[in-house]
Amino acid sequence: MELKKNMLMKKKGIAYTLKGNYYFPNLSISKGKNFTIGKYGKARLRHIKQYNKVLYNNLLLSGKLNTYLHSIDTKCNTILESIIIKLAKQENVTEDLKASHQLEWVARMNVRQLGV
Repeated sequence: MELKKNMLMKKKGIAYTLKGNYYFPNLSISKGKNFTIGKYGKARLRHIKQYNKVLYNNLLLSGKLNTYLHSIDTKCNTILESIIIKLAKQENVTEDLKASHQLEWVARMNVRQLGV
């Protein structure tokens, strides 16, 4: 009996190719965007690797992990920026202060960012 060179398993929806005496699945890695992941994305990655392995494996195997971590990182940075802007307004840290007293502006902004 001669084996078919290509085979499709209808139940699984996976195509196979014959190499030697074995069938290998025709799998490929999707070529999505590869984003740089920042502080908050890396923290989320550590968290889901340790505490939510099912989510981690699902995202990894579906090729969506990088995009997911990028969206988390972007959202966190946006929230942080809005908090810093609100606190700067609350403390009356303005662009005028930056232009006239740069060191005082830097000191006040550092205190706000550190939460001291």
